[in-house]
Amino acid sequence: MERRNFLKTALLGGLAGVVQLKSNGLLARGGSISVAKENDLVAVMGGEPEVMYAKAIKAMGGMSRFVKKGQKVVVKPNIGWDKKPELGANTNPKLVAVIIKDCLSCGASEVIVFDHTCDEWQVCYKNSGIIEAAKTAGAKIGFAHDEKYYRDVQIPKGVRLKQAKIHESILDCDVWINVPVLKTHGGTKMTISMKNFMGIVWDRRFWHANNLQQCIADCSTITKMPALNIVDAYRIMTQNGPKGKTIEDVQLAKALFMSTDIVAVDTAAVKFFNQFREMKLEDVGHIGQAEKLKVGTTDVDKLTVERIKI
Repeated sequence: MERRNFLKTALLGGLAGVVQLKSNGLLARGGSISVAKENDLVAVMGGEPEVMYAKAIKAMGGMSRFVKKGQKVVVKPNIGWDKKPELGANTNPKLVAVIIKDCLSCGASEVIVFDHTCDEWQVCYKNSGIIEAAKTAGAKIGFAHDEKYYRDVQIPKGVRLKQAKIHESILDCDVWINVPVLKTHGGTKMTISMKNFMGIVWDRRFWHANNLQQCIADCSTITKMPALNIVDAYRIMTQNGPKGKTIEDVQLAKALFMSTDIVAVDTAAVKFFNQFREMKLEDVGHIGQAEKLKVGTTDVDKLTVERIKI
């Protein structure tokens, strides 16, 4: 199949089998659903990051549903790697910027952006394009390269992970918004919303030595969960993740997923990814393990979902 036709099939047809759309029963012309109440999950396809975000947040009831005047907000992207935006290793800086602006427009007293990076933090912050975008949008930059920025947190529901050192910005904020990028990962098969929690903790070596998939699921039971998960699938890394090697590892998918349910949004994102490269949901073990811990659901049929094609 030609790449152009393949992408058309993936974007227009593939997601229909991922999220069974629920609404008042009326299918609008053009294939999108109009939902009278706030959605649990929104999938947008075919636009630039800022445009997809605007469509998605409107369908979710607006950012004011999540951020109130005077609140301290954390926007947590993936900034883990010393890679330029076009290589898809980090969250798209344009998406990060528009989220920050929206939070501030809702009256947030401050917005902090940070990540516990894998490569050297200063070059990651710079070369990802995220710090320049965040500062321009009005955010403060958080540091995460030293253990002094983390505090011990108990995880009573954890199976393997019973405690973790969590970044102070997460613990001290009123609201945090999780903004991962969709890509492959050598250890966990996929890295999306729950895997992005590895950027809010200090002691990641324990995770790798003690059932990484289960530790990710365990950490997703912490009390201070994100109010909203926004999955950047504008560029997706389909091989050699999570860092990637060349532009050949990346597909321009132009999609975005948004949900209050972290398990559901990761489920939808994996099944969308499956249109580009085969990926079984059960192979991404932390998703099912988090569902068992009652973090969220993989059965998106239970949710109110809207699909938007730009």
